[in-house]
Amino acid sequence: WGCPPSKFPWTYSDKETCYLLEGKVKVYPDGSNEGVEIGAGDLVVFPKGMSCTWDVSVGVDKHYKFG
Repeated sequence: WGCPPSKFPWTYSDKETCYLLEGKVKVYPDGSNEGVEIGAGDLVVFPKGMSCTWDVSVGVDKHYKFG
C-alpha cells in the first residue's frame, strides 16, 4: 500500500501489523496532541478499534497484514 504526502483520519477495523519500506508519517491517536513518528524500516502494530490521524510528510510504501 502506498500514499503520497497527505493528512487523513483512519480507524482500524482489525489489528494491523505494518512494515514501512519508505516514507515518514506522524500518527496522532484521537484525543492526543502528541504524535508518534514512524518511518522506513519501522515495524508497527495498530490495535483493533484505534482511531487516529495520519500526517504523511514523505510518501509511504508499506507492507501490511490484518488480524
